Amino acid sequence: MAEEKTYFRTGLGLKKAVLPVLEGEYHSNVVDRLRERGYRASAGGLTIQLAEEFGYCYGVDRAVQYAYEARHKFPDRRLFLVGEIIHNPHVNARLRDLGIEFLMPRPAGGFNFSELAPDDVVIIPAFGVTMHDFQALRDIGCLLVDTTCGSVLNVWKRVEGYARDGFTSIIHGKFFHEETKATASQVRRGNGGAYLIVRDSDEARVVCDYILHGGDSKDFLERFGHACSEGFDPDKDLEKVGVANQTTMLASETVKIALGFRTTMIERYGEVAIHEHYRHFDTLCSATQDRQDAVLKMMETPPDIMIVLGGYNSSNTNHLAQICARHTRTYHLEDATCIDPLAGSIAHKIIGSEDIVSESGWLPVGDVEIGLTAGASTPNNKIGDTVERILATRGLSLDEWLGPVVKAD
Repeated sequence: MAEEKTYFRTGLGLKKAVLPVLEGEYHSNVVDRLRERGYRASAGGLTIQLAEEFGYCYGVDRAVQYAYEARHKFPDRRLFLVGEIIHNPHVNARLRDLGIEFLMPRPAGGFNFSELAPDDVVIIPAFGVTMHDFQALRDIGCLLVDTTCGSVLNVWKRVEGYARDGFTSIIHGKFFHEETKATASQVRRGNGGAYLIVRDSDEARVVCDYILHGGDSKDFLERFGHACSEGFDPDKDLEKVGVANQTTMLASETVKIALGFRTTMIERYGEVAIHEHYRHFDTLCSATQDRQDAVLKMMETPPDIMIVLGGYNSSNTNHLAQICARHTRTYHLEDATCIDPLAGSIAHKIIGSEDIVSESGWLPVGDVEIGLTAGASTPNNKIGDTVERILATRGLSLDEWLGPVVKAD
């Protein structure tokens, strides 16, 4: 009898079986019709323009597909997911409806795998998991369905290379984010490497200043001790650095941070020795970059209002909202239901904070142009629902706005 395969990295061979289900649950005719109209339509004084790159990226689409394949292939076995598959409440709710149990991290950090058994199927999310958690699952003997995004794996390859060559990985990311934790875990001090996570340009400048001028290592570790490898020594571990990033960070800021470290190392060690002290490979996610580029293009002639749709805990969605907010009035919505057409209100996250507020009278009378985009974890059906709720707030029907569907003879 053949031994059962216990690790799936490239799907379970059931794409054709689950594709009709995925299409039925996440497809949107509204989005299709908007694309056909050049991503823009107007009626009754209301114009909505959809960004030319938006919503699901390849990695997210693949992760969700693999989760559905796992449920289809193992209908009678317990299925678990390590954290959220992606940062979208609607998609995660649908997976729960399929009977997939979520293993959420404990308040103190880390996962409790004590209730898992070898017969259980465990899905690794698109963000990946730490090396510690991966090994723990392998030790239990669970069947693993690994949906880690290829862009994330590319970053892992780079930080592994940095560590192998004795370079400290400077990771532009959020220290608490699942992806950044997984990336940091790829750095093995035994290979001569270490890591330090910087959230933004301000933190990067503090590190660069230490490289140039030195300082009190205790003060440094008080500030960064939560975001660096165990035993981190800023006087030693900042002599050779390689820059990497969480794939969903603001692309322009990652470039700025990398340039800042390069300039610092040249000033500290000289341009002739730069390759001995600094490395950087472009590990920005192309989908993240494309979505950011698309809204930047829209902001060249900004709409009156911009709506950014996606999970409140979605890093790439938050960065899209931040870009747009620099140019026009911007609302970050978690879901289409944040718009209440009857009340004329909109619930949204205040950009740059964790506060959720409700606002009445958000859609002005008269001619108005609304821009719309969505984070990489947002399915098309939620984008279409958002369009319909905007129209309903104005008292317009879909056919009035887009025109009736023309059926082929």
